[in-house]
Amino acid sequence: MAETISRRSVLRKATKVIAGAVGFPYVVSSSALGKAGTIAPSNRLVIGSIGVGGMGTGHVHQLLGYPDVHLAAVCDIWPIRQTKAKAIVDRKYGNSDCAAYTDFRDLLARSDIDGVVVATCDHWHVLVGLEAARNGKHVYLQKAMSVYFDENQALRKEIHRSGVVFQFGTQQRSDEKFRQACELVRNQRIGKLRTIMVGSIPSWYVPNSKPEPIPKGFNYDLWLGPAPRAPYSFARCGPRTEGAGAWYVISDYAMGHISGWGIHHVDIAQWGNGTDDTAPVEIEGTGVIPADGLTDTAIQFEVRHKYANGVTLVHMDTKTARQKAPQFWLHEGLGILFLGTDGWVFVSRRGLHTHPQSLTKTVIGPDEIKLYRSNDHMRNFLDAVRTKRQTICPVDVAVHSDTICHQGNIALRLGRKLRWDAVREQFINDGEANRMLTRTMRSPWRL
Repeated sequence: MAETISRRSVLRKATKVIAGAVGFPYVVSSSALGKAGTIAPSNRLVIGSIGVGGMGTGHVHQLLGYPDVHLAAVCDIWPIRQTKAKAIVDRKYGNSDCAAYTDFRDLLARSDIDGVVVATCDHWHVLVGLEAARNGKHVYLQKAMSVYFDENQALRKEIHRSGVVFQFGTQQRSDEKFRQACELVRNQRIGKLRTIMVGSIPSWYVPNSKPEPIPKGFNYDLWLGPAPRAPYSFARCGPRTEGAGAWYVISDYAMGHISGWGIHHVDIAQWGNGTDDTAPVEIEGTGVIPADGLTDTAIQFEVRHKYANGVTLVHMDTKTARQKAPQFWLHEGLGILFLGTDGWVFVSRRGLHTHPQSLTKTVIGPDEIKLYRSNDHMRNFLDAVRTKRQTICPVDVAVHSDTICHQGNIALRLGRKLRWDAVREQFINDGEANRMLTRTMRSPWRL
């Protein structure tokens, strides 16, 4: 990676934890318990949290709720976030031992860290994940997976090489109603599946902002990282929790909500379609991208993905979804609608609905398809670290789901039908589209 990483290579080789060399018991024995049945320190998983903004702070609170976890370090580019997160941890543990870092590489160089939970800006996801895996750290990676598809491929390769546990932050797979919806579809309770309609939040418009002085103590060059150099403004990179966060809808740092929110629902579409091991083979779509302003991701979109099995996935923004299907009206346009020859299943975070309605009471028999069961996405990751069992959303599944977001983003920008080779993972006979799967990172960063 960067030259600065190379300078740390000697230290890291000396301190690297080799994934899989030491296993943790899934059921903690009585001898491992301390006084009053607490988990002995030697048997706790030592975790670091990288990116402790809105989502990351939620991770901090969640991790502090597990008695077999010790949250030893937090990291964020914004000093105030470091301070707040460290204070939360120190207050919980009654000491000041939690370390706070600005540079994720310093945290990952520690030999005592077993795994990390990553909730940085999207353009940092893969680079942080790569560095974690190369240092033998297990990885819980928030969605979306990446800004460019070649990053997905690089991370997948490294996860397999290193043998670390990987969990993708599509937590709807650990929600009973989404699992129930997919089991109904997979067991053909609605007949043969024909179409999947997905409604996702669109991006939003942010006007141009004037360059501003870089705040004291904020490492803006590190925040930019692999992205092109750009003038600082709080609107561009300030925290979303403080009314900024335009980075989320700027293509140098994210794909906007076609992936930011869309990945949740297309991931469930993949699960229900039984296509976790592949991706659609034809894609075409349209969208509206602001012609000026600070942001340049789709504020309106409709993309049609066709699978080799004949199923069509239609991914839309919320307004378009409400126009296309009445099921979306009561759910703010958000959700997944599975349409079959004999009925339909609609699921969102608000609930599960079916036609016929009696399907909601259906019991899946012992000889039918039953999907991986998890009721706590983070717990599923931690248990997988202990047992080396595969998580509910491992890296291969994550890449295939994320592929759909990349396909849609490229298709709507080019405005023409594209064909996808699901084995070679590239567009067929379209050099322009394939060039959009990769980018040149700003020096000294690289995959």
